Formats: sequence, structure tokens, C-alpha cells
Amino acid sequence: MTSHWLVLAFSILATIGANAPASGQTAPAAPQSAATTSTPASPEPIGNVAALTGTVTVIRDKNSLPLKLRDDVFLNDVVQTAADSSLGITFEDGTTFRLTANARITIDNYVYEEGGKQNAATFNIGRGTVAFAASLVAKTGDMRIDTPTATLGIRGTTALVEVPDNASSSSATGNVAIKLYPDDDGHVGRIEVNDRNGASLGALTRGASGFSIRPGAAGGAMRFAAVPLTIAPRDLQRDQGFVREVHSAQTLGRQIVTEQRAFRRANPGLAPNRGNPQAPQRPNSAPGLNNNRQNNNRLNNNRGQQPPATTTPNRGGQRQGQQPQRSPQQPAAQPRAPQQPAARPQQPPTQARPSGLQQPAPQLQRPGPTVRPTQPRGRPAAKDRRRERQPR
Repeated sequence: MTSHWLVLAFSILATIGANAPASGQTAPAAPQSAATTSTPASPEPIGNVAALTGTVTVIRDKNSLPLKLRDDVFLNDVVQTAADSSLGITFEDGTTFRLTANARITIDNYVYEEGGKQNAATFNIGRGTVAFAASLVAKTGDMRIDTPTATLGIRGTTALVEVPDNASSSSATGNVAIKLYPDDDGHVGRIEVNDRNGASLGALTRGASGFSIRPGAAGGAMRFAAVPLTIAPRDLQRDQGFVREVHSAQTLGRQIVTEQRAFRRANPGLAPNRGNPQAPQRPNSAPGLNNNRQNNNRLNNNRGQQPPATTTPNRGGQRQGQQPQRSPQQPAAQPRAPQQPAARPQQPPTQARPSGLQQPAPQLQRPGPTVRPTQPRGRPAAKDRRRERQPR
């Protein structure tokens, strides 16, 4: 009896040991929720390429990609032009940049909401000559331009910035030039110039004026000063050409940005163009308008080449305007029967003369080897009178 209870106790202990987790093992983790595993949505574009010549690239997600006209531009993009190249970019608020050859800018910050009061944008000009025309962000929020030696506060204006390749905040070489010009409507805004630490260096409020940011030592530390810049006539003429180009790019860029925004809203499932094969873009005109015009022109040309339609009535189901078909019984070489003299002009009736003689109506002369002279009007000759008097 004792042995029976011992066997039963050992069997119970063995069952409990098999179901218990091993030492050091942890319970399996609970499955993650859908919100945790879902991928983040693609960022929305903030602008588009409005004008482009030559070779232009963008560094995006550590990849260098070529840019094309109408391509989307995103936050944190580094856009740069090659030699003999230029680029125009228009952003959602209408702000437009125009980069000349060998220029580079970085989009560090951009927040814009239509009608909002907290709009902000920060653009870093690393090198080259860059012209820009500010728009709604500068008028309703805070727009800044960073350079290696100065920071610019833009208050709605058109300006041009020149950054040499060797410009640096720790070097005494390479002076950054900042120039203020009127907008396309003649309005002149304001540029507040500060150093990289936020200390004010001056402000530009007059058109065709500028500063040269030059370094100077003060107390052993590198400090910069804004020295008034005298713009030479040759440089002024060149700058005005850049300003006209940026204003032209701004007009076209606003249209492109509006079209691309409407296209994205009409196709919400289409991913933005991030350097992949170019997405289909909305044409500038209504769909099919150009094709209809080409078809109409082709029809008009064909009409001018078709023979004139005949006025003969329909025969045997023949369509009006088609050439009559010859029956198999009628030989092809058989000419048509000449028309009756009804087609000829009718001759005027003869007039009776008092002497009983009738003067024949003038006959139409046909070309021939000999032409007999016609008798003049009047009484007939004597020989003819004798012939007429003979009894018939």
C-alpha cells in the first residue's frame, strides 16, 4: 500500500516539472500593434523646380540625384548647380530662388500654412551667387538666410547674396556680399543683418544698396562687420539681370506649384516624386486640347486636297460628292454622248424686213483653216437680189 502511494506521488511531480518553464527562459513577447508596425507617411513636397539649365543635382537621403523641370523639392534637400548651369525653385508660399553656376543652398526649415501667422523658413546659402524674391512666409512669419559669416532677416523683398568658396566664420578671407533690390512691383523691403551669434550688424532699406561682411579682430575673437558696399555700374547691370530672371521664374513657378498641388490632391494615392522615374504631371492645357487642334488641322488640310463634289443626283445608292461608278456593261473608253444643242446659247429670232427678205442671225465662228468674211448689215448684194426675185 505504501509503495502504491509513492508511485502516485512521483508521477504527479513528474507532470508538474514537465509543464514548468525552464530556468532563464522568458515568456514570448506580445504581438505589436498595427500603429507600431506601420511605416511613416512620405513627407509632402514644399516646392518645385521652376527653371533649369545645364546640370543640377540634389542631395537627398545621402543620395545625389539629378533634377528636372517641375520636380518636387523637399525639406533638408541640398540643391547645387554645376558649371554653366542655373536653377529656379519656387516654394509653396511663392518664395523663389535663382541659383547661378556653382551655387549651393540647403533647405534647413520650412513651415507654411495658408493664412497662418506662424510661418517660418530658413535657407542656408553655402556658396555661389543666389538671387531670391521673398513672398508670404516673409510677410506673415519669419524668413532667414544663413551664410558662413552672417544671418539675414528677410522682411519681404528681393535680394542677391554672393558667397565666395573660401568664406568661413573662422577665416579672414572671403567677404560675403548682400544686396537689396526692389520687387517687381517697385516695392523695397528690408534686410536685417546679424552675425552668427545674433548680434546686429545693420539693416538695408534702400534699393540697389548693399553690405560687405568683412572680418575684424576684437579682443582676440573673430568678429565681423557690415561695411556699406558701393555697387559698380557693371555689377549693377549684371545684378539687375539676375533680379529679372528670379522675378520671371517666380511668375512661372507659382503656376507650376499650383498645378502640381492640384495634381497631388486629385491623385492622393500617388507617391511624391523623390528622384524616382518622373511621375505623370498635369499638362498646362486641358486634356486633349492639343490633339483636337492637330486633328482639326489635319482635316482642314485633307479637305483642301479633295476634289470638288459633283452636283449630279444620287444614282443607285451613290453618295453625293463621290465620282460616278462605271457599270461593267459600259466600256471604259466609251465617250459620253454629246449634249444636245440646248447647251449652246440660243440664237435670236430673225427679224422680218419690209421687202420680204430676212436677214440671217449672226452665226458663231468656229476656228478653222479659212474664215470667210461676214456680210455687213444692210441690203444684200445685187446678185443676191436677183436670186431672190427668181420664182421658186
